[in-house]
Amino acid sequence: MAHHFFLPGPVVPGEPAVLEGENAHHALRVLRLRVGETISLADSQGQGYLAEIIAIHKDRVVAAVKAPLESSEPRVKVTLYQGWPKGDKMDFIIEKCTELGVARIVVLNTERSIPRPDQVACARRRERWQQKARAAASQSRRHLIPAVDGPLELQAALAGLKPGTLLLVPWEEERSCDLKSILTAVPEEQELALLIGPEGGLSRAEVELARKFGGLPVTLGPRILRTETAGLVCLAAIMYALGELS
Repeated sequence: MAHHFFLPGPVVPGEPAVLEGENAHHALRVLRLRVGETISLADSQGQGYLAEIIAIHKDRVVAAVKAPLESSEPRVKVTLYQGWPKGDKMDFIIEKCTELGVARIVVLNTERSIPRPDQVACARRRERWQQKARAAASQSRRHLIPAVDGPLELQAALAGLKPGTLLLVPWEEERSCDLKSILTAVPEEQELALLIGPEGGLSRAEVELARKFGGLPVTLGPRILRTETAGLVCLAAIMYALGELS
């Protein structure tokens, strides 16, 4: 399978694509690619291409673009609003949700979130999170890298919801409304969002706040899922129900 690279700009028809900086380092020093090898590219517009390496220089790789690739991006756009968990769980969540096709991830400060670092530490975390998303998007041959934003306060994040977005709120105290019944009635073009609490879940006040922004509490069944599991389960169920795993 061809190695995959993200370009910082668009591919210009008829012109070669150039890998520089981190891309060139990875191609030359890590993968040790050679002239004649096939690679895949995704440009800044989310378009994928098949390409062949035609020249190698000390700090750059030149590739001839051969053909466009069919998009690997899901038709359904899902944003994950994730309560900030402890430790490195956020890294795992970002990596796996990116593989499954999440469009965007927003990290939240909620009532039961433990991490509360200063602005400098938060900036470092965001940079690392975005790198995790990039690596996972490359590994899974995606054409777009999900943006990772935050940490934001819950109300600010909900106020920024795109109009018309269906916000699903998995909550252990919900008993009647289940995810399966909701997804059977969701059209393909519907944009979705998931609100997942940290360890300890969302408080009742936070669920009520989500309701005010159109949030729909749903049950995930009789078993209580960990915060790093709940979003993955919901995202996989959405992708399956809307035909993205077929």
